[in-house]
Amino acid sequence: MDRMTAMETFVRVVESGSFSVAARHLRVGQPAVSKTVAQLEDRLGVKLLTRSTRGLTTTEAGQSYYERAKRAIEEADEADLAARGAGTSLSGRLRVCAAVTFASLHIIPRLPKFLAEHPDLELEVVLDDRNIDLIQDGIDVAFRMGTLADSALTARRIARGRRLVVGTPAYLVRVGMPQVPGDLVGHQSIIYLQQGDDAAWTFRQGSAETAVAMKSRLKVTAAEGVRAAVFADLGLAVASEWMFAPELASGRVLAVLTDWELPPVDLSAVFPAGRIATAKARAFVAFLEEALAGKADI
Repeated sequence: MDRMTAMETFVRVVESGSFSVAARHLRVGQPAVSKTVAQLEDRLGVKLLTRSTRGLTTTEAGQSYYERAKRAIEEADEADLAARGAGTSLSGRLRVCAAVTFASLHIIPRLPKFLAEHPDLELEVVLDDRNIDLIQDGIDVAFRMGTLADSALTARRIARGRRLVVGTPAYLVRVGMPQVPGDLVGHQSIIYLQQGDDAAWTFRQGSAETAVAMKSRLKVTAAEGVRAAVFADLGLAVASEWMFAPELASGRVLAVLTDWELPPVDLSAVFPAGRIATAKARAFVAFLEEALAGKADI
């Protein structure tokens, strides 16, 4: 049994959750896939997979083997790419994770260009507002905003965006346009809990600084909910410019107090701890970094 072939078969079974699906991807019969995994378990002397009514799951040994086998395959692919030259098109699978709204607005619309440049690449985009475990979920690179809570992560800042106070024209006509940060106490605000439960923000203008505790009757756990609440004229929100980019451009949403500054928000590319970033992940990060810098249009 070829060791690399066995690794690739096992990794494909784990990632697809099915012997039959893995067989279709590998263009072999299902019995051949089942036999390869069985031979691998015999060689290692451990059980790697268990069957249940919910499908296939990895054992503790199987999960550990999957992570290391996937890494070995990626490193072998890296060696092939290096030998062929940097200009070679990327191939294989790339698994990316990002928050739902950010990905919908700023990543997915740009994918046609990236995929056209790499026709042999398979891309999986995991949409999740939570900071999921990159290794456990098989993520090659994640994009996260704000301060990274886990200092052990391998991360690189790729963009910095403004935080803005935003609201709809209808809401501002009804309640009034704030002229200075202190005016916000007379407004309702929509709090995005991913930024913390604290509704106090520090505004700066030159050497002047003022803190405002914004009044709120509505707290939301997902960015899409913040957007929906703003569109429903429920109040003002403090949000990154990325969250409302299309609406700010169209005028559906307005930024207020623009002569005052709020702390900016960083966007970081985050890689699984202890792993070398693959060529595929590095290429995708570079592509998105260039796009957000305004050098690549949707």
